[in-house]
Amino acid sequence: TGASSFTEAMRMGSEIYHHLKTVIKARFGLDATAVGDEGGFAPNILNNKDALELIQEAIQKAGYTGKIEIGMDVAASEFFKGSNIYDLDFKTANNDGSQKISGDQLR
Repeated sequence: TGASSFTEAMRMGSEIYHHLKTVIKARFGLDATAVGDEGGFAPNILNNKDALELIQEAIQKAGYTGKIEIGMDVAASEFFKGSNIYDLDFKTANNDGSQKISGDQLR
């Protein structure tokens, strides 16, 4: 959002990525900074909001607050339960259903 060119946007993204590694290492330890096949981190976060908070902290530490927006590919088909219902807690065994919301609520 705040970049004036593709080159600047790539630099900003790269700086945030490196700050994210530092944030994750400080909070979860060195083992949590290993990357997967596609270059993503997978720390042992406790809930959905923790991931966004880590990214927001990295954006702030990189000095780009207000200049970067977060876009997500959340693989919604994985937690779509039919009849316009999404279970945000689908990975939790025996979840109580309190995290089921409609497609309209996701917007």
